[in-house]
Amino acid sequence: MEKIVLVYLLVMNVIGLGAMGLDKSRAKNGEWRIPEKTLFMISIIGGSVGTWAGMYLFRHKTKHWYFVIGMPLILVLQVVAVIFIAQNM
Repeated sequence: MEKIVLVYLLVMNVIGLGAMGLDKSRAKNGEWRIPEKTLFMISIIGGSVGTWAGMYLFRHKTKHWYFVIGMPLILVLQVVAVIFIAQNM
């Protein structure tokens, strides 16, 4: 079970990183963008490390306070949830 969860998180974080890079590229080229709610959803369902890393790697969405605060907050809440679940198993 742990292996499945780890693979899932790895995949979601790669997707999160890729989504931030793709959205930055599309922004530069004036193309259709990935909706912000989609970027947040990717983060919420397990891609928080990837989306947060993508923000700074690609210098994307770093001027939006709700990304600067929201992405690390989602990560912190996920870590707290994992610790809580692990201690109560």
